[in-house]
Amino acid sequence: MKEVLAIVGPTAVGKSALAMELARSLNGEIVGADSRQVYRHMDIGTAKPSLKDRAAVPHHVIDVVDPDEEFNLALYLDMARDALEAIHRKGKLPIVVGGTGLYIWGLLEGLRPPQVPPNKELREHLEARASKGGGDALYKELKKVDPKAAKKIDPHNIRRMIRALEVYMTTGIPFSRLYRKGGSPYRYTMVGLTARREELYSRIDRRVDKMIRRGLVKEVQRLTNRGYGLELPSMSTIGYKEIGLYIKGEVELDSAVQRIKQETHRFARHQYGWFRLKDERVHWFDIEEDCLEAIFDLVQRSLKASAA
Repeated sequence: MKEVLAIVGPTAVGKSALAMELARSLNGEIVGADSRQVYRHMDIGTAKPSLKDRAAVPHHVIDVVDPDEEFNLALYLDMARDALEAIHRKGKLPIVVGGTGLYIWGLLEGLRPPQVPPNKELREHLEARASKGGGDALYKELKKVDPKAAKKIDPHNIRRMIRALEVYMTTGIPFSRLYRKGGSPYRYTMVGLTARREELYSRIDRRVDKMIRRGLVKEVQRLTNRGYGLELPSMSTIGYKEIGLYIKGEVELDSAVQRIKQETHRFARHQYGWFRLKDERVHWFDIEEDCLEAIFDLVQRSLKASAA
């Protein structure tokens, strides 16, 4: 089986920096697993790897669609699998990095999404309901018809809730039951980075402040000037949504920044639903400890075992 290294954990915990260290040392290339870094022109608010890092180490499945284009799990899996195959052909190590749990588990566990085509009319109806009353009503409905899917979907992720309801309403079968595991063609080692909640929140807050200093407001303004409306799924991303409200004059900047921090705290908690600290498939390391040497040792032992 082909070897893959994955680096997971909540947002702002240091996954990208670790991936760069490992890629340089282990002749690796990086495959993104972030549902927002796929969008072009959305760089600061998605904490996208810098151009310098991308020049030093090849990165895949980043900047692949415009903000007004459709992107979903099936597209991600096709692109990521192609990237893994290309990296393996070069004799290099693929390093999958990101915080989108559905993407990572889907890729590594051989998930096959339901082959149900979009229903434009139904989708527009659900979108209209969400824009009128927010996502609460949709989430309650999803919990009734498919509680298993509702547990996995962030209540703030309107697009995924709509897709789950769309599949159920089209087929009569719960979205969660239509997912199939096709068997993974990879032997993967998964490194998880974690931290105490207080430390994680502090890192998130510092990163948000840095995004503002780097020009997040100007980035959102440029996107809207290009015609990318705030109603687009891509623009519902944490950071872009709140700064959009500021640009529209609906909130003060300080209030928008505080909302970004609070929403990112909530999102980080949600990510632990995908990457559980008790999951034996994940080798967890606390970033407040000196863990780099132990991570390198783990990965090198795993690669040697795979080659034996």
